[in-house]
Amino acid sequence: METLEVQALIAQQQSLQTIEKGGELAAESIQNIESLPSLDGVERILSYEFKNKGLLEEAFTHASLGLSISNERLEYVGDSVLNLLFTKQQFFEYPNLPPGALTRLRAANVDTEKLARVAVRHGLHRYLRHKKPLLEEQIRQFSEEIQRYPLHSNGLIEVPKALADVVESTIGAVFIDTNFSIDLVWKVFKDLLEPIIRQETLKIHPVTQLYEVCQKRNLKVKFVDLWKENTGFDVFVDDQLVGRGKCSLKKDIAHNRAAKDALDNILRILDQKHTHSNTDEGTTLNFY
Repeated sequence: METLEVQALIAQQQSLQTIEKGGELAAESIQNIESLPSLDGVERILSYEFKNKGLLEEAFTHASLGLSISNERLEYVGDSVLNLLFTKQQFFEYPNLPPGALTRLRAANVDTEKLARVAVRHGLHRYLRHKKPLLEEQIRQFSEEIQRYPLHSNGLIEVPKALADVVESTIGAVFIDTNFSIDLVWKVFKDLLEPIIRQETLKIHPVTQLYEVCQKRNLKVKFVDLWKENTGFDVFVDDQLVGRGKCSLKKDIAHNRAAKDALDNILRILDQKHTHSNTDEGTTLNFY
């Protein structure tokens, strides 16, 4: 009986130590947050002052901090609101555009890369509170790579998802703070979302365009998946190697880069042929 009492006392002490340690960690996390830049800068970027500052704090708190709140729920709200905003805007801007075209146009304006560009362009990423060691370097690389693609890369560059998430969570926060006003949210974010991709600036995805170009000329396209071997893809057109692409982190980007490389090569050789002849006979597509 005495032994059981001792064991119970030890267990109680261990439990108290765990609670105390947890409290210390929570206090340390709060202290770390308080040491970060003030979120007043976010309100200046948005030209909007939050009535509920807690929503602003939540919108810029990443789950990696391990706190009781994160921006994931607001991100969920913001994603839905953003889709509705573009649905409304494009429905009236393009009264004769069919649903399929409207869907592609909306998707281009709300995808991860487009929103990540918004975060970088306006400096929202500087206020994101996180503990992701590699994120800063990823943002730096992303900021450099988008210089080569002024509007959108169409899947050719790696995008830090946290950047797009913070834009969506901020939209969600403003939506709730304005008592669920779609019109006020659009007023706050319309200019921040520029340049908006419109029908005349919408680019075809390289994979889709490659198939379209080859289909018109009765050419057979084949992708060879080498991602496990060398993080890349090879593209064959009529059994001739015409394109290669690599990406060590994401397989779909390697696939897209290979399509873009093949497309560039095919369009170049077709352009050269058009310069010298009006016939497609005798085309050589092997570039490797």
